[in-house]
Amino acid sequence: MLPKKPQKYQTNLSQAQTSKQTHQALQTEASDDFDIIVKKPKKNTDIDAKIEKNDDPYMYFTEKDLSRILNNLDTLRNDVYPAPLDLEESEKKVPNFPSVCLIGLGRCGSNIALDVAALVHSARNYYLNEFHNAMNNKKEHEVKSVKWLKRSLKLEHQKTNKPVFLIEPLVMLGDLDKDIEGRIRFSSQKFDQNFLADYNKLKVMDLSEIHAGGAGNAPILGQYLAKLILNKDTAQFNNSDWKFIHSYLIDSCGIKANQSRLYFYIFSAGGGTGSGMASEFGLAQQYSYMSKTFDIRSEKELSMQSQSFVFEPIFTSGICVLPNINDPSIEMSEALHINAGRLLCKYLAEEWDFSYNIENEEDNINKSHHRIRPWNAMMLISNDIMRYADQSDTDGNIKHIDVNTMEKYANQYISQQIFNILTAQAVTTDYDDNYFHRAGIDIGETIRLDANDLFMSLAGPVGIAYAESVVIGSPAISDTAKGDIQLDIDDLFYRSIDLPHFNKSTQAIEGISLLPIESESYREIMKSYKDSNYDYKSIRDLHFFKNCSSIVSIISLPKDYKLSYLDLNKLKKHLSNLFPNTTLKRYALVIGASANLSLTTLIAKSPCLSDDFLTLIVAYIKRCFAKEEYKFDDSIDSAIIDFIQSPKLDEAKLDAMLNEFENPAKILDTNWYAIKPMYEKKYRELVREEEKFTSINDIRLTSDSVKKSIHYLREIYRYRISKTKVISLNQSISLSKKMTKKTKPNPKDNSE
Repeated sequence: MLPKKPQKYQTNLSQAQTSKQTHQALQTEASDDFDIIVKKPKKNTDIDAKIEKNDDPYMYFTEKDLSRILNNLDTLRNDVYPAPLDLEESEKKVPNFPSVCLIGLGRCGSNIALDVAALVHSARNYYLNEFHNAMNNKKEHEVKSVKWLKRSLKLEHQKTNKPVFLIEPLVMLGDLDKDIEGRIRFSSQKFDQNFLADYNKLKVMDLSEIHAGGAGNAPILGQYLAKLILNKDTAQFNNSDWKFIHSYLIDSCGIKANQSRLYFYIFSAGGGTGSGMASEFGLAQQYSYMSKTFDIRSEKELSMQSQSFVFEPIFTSGICVLPNINDPSIEMSEALHINAGRLLCKYLAEEWDFSYNIENEEDNINKSHHRIRPWNAMMLISNDIMRYADQSDTDGNIKHIDVNTMEKYANQYISQQIFNILTAQAVTTDYDDNYFHRAGIDIGETIRLDANDLFMSLAGPVGIAYAESVVIGSPAISDTAKGDIQLDIDDLFYRSIDLPHFNKSTQAIEGISLLPIESESYREIMKSYKDSNYDYKSIRDLHFFKNCSSIVSIISLPKDYKLSYLDLNKLKKHLSNLFPNTTLKRYALVIGASANLSLTTLIAKSPCLSDDFLTLIVAYIKRCFAKEEYKFDDSIDSAIIDFIQSPKLDEAKLDAMLNEFENPAKILDTNWYAIKPMYEKKYRELVREEEKFTSINDIRLTSDSVKKSIHYLREIYRYRISKTKVISLNQSISLSKKMTKKTKPNPKDNSE
């Protein structure tokens, strides 16, 4: 077993807690009733700083100087929106940052984020220049996601006069790789050789001065290196651009000067860099945001500053690509399962602490920003189910599917969903002044999702259901066939929750992002669902649907298409029948965002009860926590199911089966004992403040993390709502009898 925290740390912590109690007693001097300002005695700044450090489990660096943050934002803004040289200073208009930011971490995440940025940028350029001929620049070997979006946005039709909603997000790409810029430059050539030079909103986080060799497929190393990066003062980095990115991404999130309100972290759960770094970057952002939430400054302080830390909601989401689990045609590394399971276990534990742990409610409110989660929600997309899309494209005759092909399909699916979410929340400031006028679109006809809508609607693990249909006016159909095209809303909804497959009319990948149960069983249930004329009773008993707490449904329409009230009611009825226990349903209606009609449904919390999700968590627990006698049989598999289903969690039984700390050596083998001191030496050399040192032992997950994740699963497993019933004080009155009209007797009836 690896060593626990040193005794010196525990002693310092005890002293800090004692000092803090004394310090808090001094803060409670009498003040006027209902006075917001609490008078405080003068403090010893050095002592208080040490107390705060020891009491705070996080040591992320955040810039405190607001003027420096604003200067860094101005520098980044000028780089993103270079002003024409011929304009006078008085004529220059300060542009807003895009409302959306994509953060791609690791090889997989950065590739997907780059893909989305290139697609939207090329589409926007086309529509902002009517005389631009997109066909002349068409590449012979384009990835399928490019072809899909060009068809969807009608880039292949020169005579189109129906522009679409487009938003160019700010894109941050990061990887622990010294050649990340070279890889990004090479990858971008499949879109446009001038893409990197033209797209100023794309920024590369070059972190090679910290580490240039990747995380070695070990997320604990990726997490440790991310902590090193985020704990280090930005002024001490050789890369001068990092402080500008840090101020945008972390220091200024939620304030007036930074207009970005949605942040999507894209990464692969099975790797080391993305899986380890993503949650750490998310935690640093949430820590900074929550700290500002409780930072209430005096009126005098605010009057001295042109900007303030105004509390405005932001929504952050992880977009997590899960590894292949069980496919006889592919041999997958067990380390991928363990890495993904570690991420899921860590996330559920943090989500439990933040959302459900009653013990935390008794804590002082000043500690609220110590209980944070990396994101508001984490969207799950499985690499495993993408093989079904490939099978449907080849009529199921394929025997061996290349892993890179599956990743390509997963990337396309993710690109589609990100694009739909972006268009659903786009605000007018994301467009040029004359954009809507040229598009001929009435913004008043749309129902968009803002950050607050998503913040209130989505939490925890999230699944995605997607489908699209060709409708009248779509370039996918000929003029002679347009009269025969009618929207089948029942079929559209069915395809959105079916196994992933290709839509042969649009070449989009449709279906559900994470299978609720094993594939063959789910296929049979879906067949029964369709054969019974969409009788929901055969499918809604699955925990994936039954235990869902909230959904967000995005309906995207072509510019000239009107969705009938009857079809909209049918869709709402399907959603109500399939998700009987949702307390919140949000709808977004986006007009002009696509040439086809599309439906995206985001399913909150219940995906953690899917087979794939549970399989990955149990794989991690067995390999890295289980005691020797429980590692190689199904004792823990059965026990986890029992822990979730039983009326009370038997923590004593769980403790008897698990070690107290995770053992990274189970992934890194004996290399762990050589790697640990090497990485800690790197930390001490790069972060010189002794009080900021963090040992790798301190970031290992513990058996408490496993317990918290099981508590979260138990909570979702038991989730249900009570149905509202009409109650009345007039129980003795029969309304049916009272409302029955008395009819006059018919004389003919008495004639006999």
